[in-house]
Amino acid sequence: MAAAVPELFVRIAGVSGALAVALGAYGAHAFRGDLGEKNVGSLLGGGMLLFSGGCYLSSLFEMRSAAKITPIGGMMLIAGWLCVAL
Repeated sequence: MAAAVPELFVRIAGVSGALAVALGAYGAHAFRGDLGEKNVGSLLGGGMLLFSGGCYLSSLFEMRSAAKITPIGGMMLIAGWLCVAL
């Protein structure tokens, strides 16, 4: 039973990754709505940089203070996706 739990998470991660790529491709190529592209691009790009960058710096280089920027990046990502929805 204990071995089944990690396997389940790996499967969920795989499906989530595949969906993210597929939906990203759809958004980039098939969707032609007016999204306020300058705001959305800035929020999502900056959010990815701050969120992922903070996580990478914190884990790879043990810069624990870099983890303080991850919530800002996360909020930017949320705001960017809300701009897409609106």
